[in-house]
Amino acid sequence: MIVVIDYGIGNLGSAYKALTRIGADTMLVDRPGGLSDVTGIILPGVGSFGSCVGALESSGLGSMVLEAVDSGIPLMGICVGMQMLYKGSEESPDVPGLGLLDGWVRRLQGAPKVPNMAWNQIEYVNGGEESFLFKNLPNDPWFYFVHSYAPEITDATVAKCNYGNSFSAVVSRENIFGTQFHPEKSSATGLMLLSNFVQFCDRKAMV
Repeated sequence: MIVVIDYGIGNLGSAYKALTRIGADTMLVDRPGGLSDVTGIILPGVGSFGSCVGALESSGLGSMVLEAVDSGIPLMGICVGMQMLYKGSEESPDVPGLGLLDGWVRRLQGAPKVPNMAWNQIEYVNGGEESFLFKNLPNDPWFYFVHSYAPEITDATVAKCNYGNSFSAVVSRENIFGTQFHPEKSSATGLMLLSNFVQFCDRKAMV
């Protein structure tokens, strides 16, 4: 069972529909509760960093997500959902993130236009071409981005995007993953990435 965290904000409908389209057993979770039968978690996010973090904490779901990750359940953050995995963001410097990943979220610099609302190509880094997330994907694939801020590149970065300056497009560390782009809006390539994540969750649950 893959759950999509419903904290009253974010791209819930499109993420949920994408998961059902690839045949994943999925459901929305809008209140704290047991996750004993859950194999993976999707944390979406659209809007400002501060608003998303505030809504997640107000819902009581933030602590549940942290406990689930600590227990080993895989988590994938999408767009601002990915940004919330970090310590914080320049967009809301007084609002702490979940702190699951080192680094900071920065405003796009040197970009031809902000926000970035376009298909952009990503480039594998730090051995990212070996990541299960990119199985059966083409080299340097294209995905759909909508954002003004993005995480800086760190050791957890497995793919970057060059839009003005380079930033983290995909991160992977143990059972924590994130995409700055929207895989659920990125046609067949995005669905394949989501399918790879679901397959990883299923295999991990069987161990």
